Amino acid sequence: MRGEFGHDRPHGHGGRHGSRGGGRMFDHGELRLVVLALIAEQPRHGYEIIKEIEDRAGGSYSPSPGVIYPTLTLLEELGHASTEERDGKKLFALTEAGRSWMQANQPAVDVALARMQAAKLASAGGQHPGIIRATENLRMAMRLRMGRGPLSETELRAIADALDAAARAIEES
Repeated sequence: MRGEFGHDRPHGHGGRHGSRGGGRMFDHGELRLVVLALIAEQPRHGYEIIKEIEDRAGGSYSPSPGVIYPTLTLLEELGHASTEERDGKKLFALTEAGRSWMQANQPAVDVALARMQAAKLASAGGQHPGIIRATENLRMAMRLRMGRGPLSETELRAIADALDAAARAIEES
């Protein structure tokens, strides 16, 4: 089974590739429609599109830059999207041709957006991606700090106090 642009499977980070049998979030061409729908809402940078898809899928799918940026380039080449340079980054916006193409394919747009919503609802029982990221950041910070060498008694107490404060804040939330 090959995905958008001939990839064997959709890309994501952390191995989260959707929840449809073989792991594909979108059928062929649906990602283009989702991207068009997102830039129809408001002009966006590529990274914003990645994050918005990840958020709308509840963290269960996150397209890689290697999928999103070629999709945006294709949409621009087809005349469905235009770009504007803003703060050194490309901002993508929907063109009239893109709006017409998206409207002609509205049922497929609705299916793809509903699939993301269903994935979000299905993942609601799991950990939020932000919590997973923050936990991994804490682990990495601890490994890096411990790897720099021995800690003084003051440094050890400061780290223990920070961890205890975080634990209390989590318990009280």
